[in-house]
Parts: sequence; C-alpha cells; structure tokens
Amino acid sequence: MNENLSLGRIAGIHVGLNWSLLVVAALIAWSLATGILPSAAPGQASGAYWTAGIVSAFVFLASLLAHELAHSVAAMRRGVKVEGITLWLFGGVSRFSTDTSSPGATALITFVGPLTSLLLGAVFYLVAVAVGGGAHPGLPAVTLAWLGYINISLGVFNLIPAFPLDGGRLLQSLIWLRTGDRLRATHIAARIGMGFAYLLIAYGLATFLFAGSLIGGIWSVFLGWFLLSAARAEETGSMIRQALSGISVADVMTQNPVQAPDDISVDEALHGYVLASRHSTFPTHDAGGRLSGLLTLAALKNVAPDARATTHIRDIICPLDKVSTAGPADPVIKLLGVPEGCSEGRTLVVSGGQLVGIISPSDISRLLQGSLSGRSQVPVRGAR
Repeated sequence: MNENLSLGRIAGIHVGLNWSLLVVAALIAWSLATGILPSAAPGQASGAYWTAGIVSAFVFLASLLAHELAHSVAAMRRGVKVEGITLWLFGGVSRFSTDTSSPGATALITFVGPLTSLLLGAVFYLVAVAVGGGAHPGLPAVTLAWLGYINISLGVFNLIPAFPLDGGRLLQSLIWLRTGDRLRATHIAARIGMGFAYLLIAYGLATFLFAGSLIGGIWSVFLGWFLLSAARAEETGSMIRQALSGISVADVMTQNPVQAPDDISVDEALHGYVLASRHSTFPTHDAGGRLSGLLTLAALKNVAPDARATTHIRDIICPLDKVSTAGPADPVIKLLGVPEGCSEGRTLVVSGGQLVGIISPSDISRLLQGSLSGRSQVPVRGAR
C-alpha cells in the first residue's frame, strides 16, 4: 500500500494513491463501457459508453476517498492524529499514528465510513430516478444507478463483522465495551476475520473448480488472502502496541552519541571515528555546532578510495530533513515502521534543539523481543 502519487491535502489530511488504484479504475471503465452500460442502455454510440465509463470510474474513486475522509475527519475531531490516506487496490486506508481511548470513539470513527458510502449510494439512486428512471432508462440514469449500487455494496461489504473491515472494527469495539479489555477484543475480532477470510478463499476455490469462473474464483481467493494477512497483522500489531505501552524514547535511546563535524574528509572520518569506535553511524554537526545530518557506513563505502581524502562528509551524509527525529518523552511505539531511507532506519532524539540520543532498528527489535517474551522491557543500549 505504498503511496506512488500524492494528491495533496484535503481538510488538512494528506491524500495519496497507489498505482494499483489506476488499474482498478481502468477495469471499471472497461467493464462499464463494454458490458454493463450497453446492456442496460442500448442504442448509444461507443464513445458515449466510454465517456460514461471513465467518468463513473473517477466518481467511484472520489466516493472511496469520501469514505476514508469520513474516517479521518471523525478521528481528528476526537483527538486522533491522522498521518494521511492512501487509496489502493482494495479501496483505501486511513493511517492513524495514535489510538482512540474508548470503544465508543472507535465505533464512531469506524461507522462514519460505511455510513458515508450508504448515503452516497442512496443519493445516486435518487438522482438516477429523477433524471430518467422507468422501464427504459437512458444512459445517464443507468450510470447513476450503477454508482448507487456500487456505493451501497461498498458500505454493506465493509459492515461484515470481519477484521480488518469496518464491521470487524465495530465488533472489536463492542467486545472491548463488554470486556473492558482492548487486546482481548482485538484478538477475538481478528480471529473472526481470519475465519471469514478462510471461507472466502474456500468459496473462490469452489467457484473456480465447480462453476468454472476463473476471474471470480481468483478474485475471491486473492481478497480472502488479503483479509487473512491483514487480520493477522492487526492481531500482531495490537500485541506489539500493548507490549510497548508506557515505554518512552528516553528508555531506549543511546544517550549522548558521538558526533562528527561535517567538514572533515572521508579519510578522517574513517580513521578518527569509524575505526576508533564500535558504532557504524554518527550524527554530524556544522561549523556552528548545529545538527546537520547522519553519517552512515554505507555512505562512506560508496566513496572511491582515491577520492576519500578530498571528499567532505557533508557531501555524503543523510541530510537532517531525511532523518527521523523524536523527543525523549515521545512513546517509542511512534518509531515503529520508520523507513530505512538514507538514515538506515535510525532516529535522532532531540530536546531543546540539542541532540541527546539516537535509536537504531536493532534497539527497537531487541525491545520487541524482550517485551513480547516477558523479559526486561528496556534493551541494552549502545548498538548503532
């Protein structure tokens, strides 16, 4: 679900899309223009069907965006930090960097998405009737009716009580409300989601083997596989969040890391820092003592031996704007999933404009291993 194209910000929320969504849009336009619309409203020119199909595909994508925006706006109004929305093959994902504090808030944030799809579907149907419903509807009415059908289908499908669909999250909220245990509620809802996924996979295989429907069978198996993987990931993520609850960045970081001036040569960095230290990465500062970036061993290795004496490390460091940063009091869970990039997954810990620590992926990995196995929650520091 990586973002390939940024669409900007809507209501203060970053929106992007994955290339797979363009494939879906093309398939929708093709199926409408060559099959659905000519059958429902015959007698039109091919260009008219293609125009209606392409417009309908983009209107449907806008409907998907409205569904996710409803989730995100409701979350923001309840104090949940929203990182953004990514539209992709199976619809969309709203990314939240903080959790809700109550089952009621979770249920409300979840329910507004399907509700938006159902309302949009009803509106499209009403407009379809108004512009030409009846025994022989025209192309505009048929197109609007299809948009109504697909949005209502989206809303109903999302209400199936199987994690990670919205219905599964509503089920999780209900169990959380009844038991008072969020982790247990997530576990139960995820298991139900896995069961639904297995049923969908079995249905797809049966459709392919006994009904001879290749496309429908493969699509059901693929969708079931995705739901199964997502449910498992949701269960694992919940366990990780529970295990890391209450642990701060300050508990994990290597304090006061060695810094290197960014005006020295690669040769000086190798002999004066890398070979003289057990660390492989070094925060750098400029002539004024201001933090300027992160020097990694990979960057040093990329410099040809005959250029090491004349190449300054400021020319090869990972710049500060591409390095993850955090405060000592931030929850360590905030650092899960920090992209590798040129910083190789490192996070610089800054307080009052000054560097006070550094965290590496191995620090996070040891923390997770210790927490999930019941050992000490704080890993041994110092490996970078």
